[in-house]
Amino acid sequence: MHNVTPASTVPSILYAHYSFSKSVGQGGGTAYSIVGDGRITAIRVWEVYSNYIYGFQLCYGAVWTPVVGYVSGEPNELRLYDDERIVQVSGKYAQYIQSLIFVTDKGRSLHMGQPAGTAFNMYPTHPDAELRFLSGQVNGPPTSFQAHWAVFDTDSSETN
Repeated sequence: MHNVTPASTVPSILYAHYSFSKSVGQGGGTAYSIVGDGRITAIRVWEVYSNYIYGFQLCYGAVWTPVVGYVSGEPNELRLYDDERIVQVSGKYAQYIQSLIFVTDKGRSLHMGQPAGTAFNMYPTHPDAELRFLSGQVNGPPTSFQAHWAVFDTDSSETN
């Protein structure tokens, strides 16, 4: 099941080596969490005229989550290889999330938005952890952003 749900309703999930990155952005609006089963296999990001982030979406397995924010035009998309994982999220924020950079353990990345505002850099505390889900606030476009990390158990196709 893939949902964008209010952050307060996300169930407590036990993950091996779970960590989260402090929320960035001004915030304001409705809380969201993108939670899915399995491993993240792709990400899409929409931007406004090479300016701020308009919306984003994750794919778990073969199923895309609902979009956080808005869709406008064609998204930029990064599809991960079978053995690839997202291990860093960087960017900048002001009133909205201005830019996002998703980096994989294979050195590939997706760069979106305008690099203006206050910089942030998010990564897991455990070397084998990867991006598991995202949360924050949205008021039209995303106004805040938080990354959640954990080790993925490939034997059971779920996290520990």
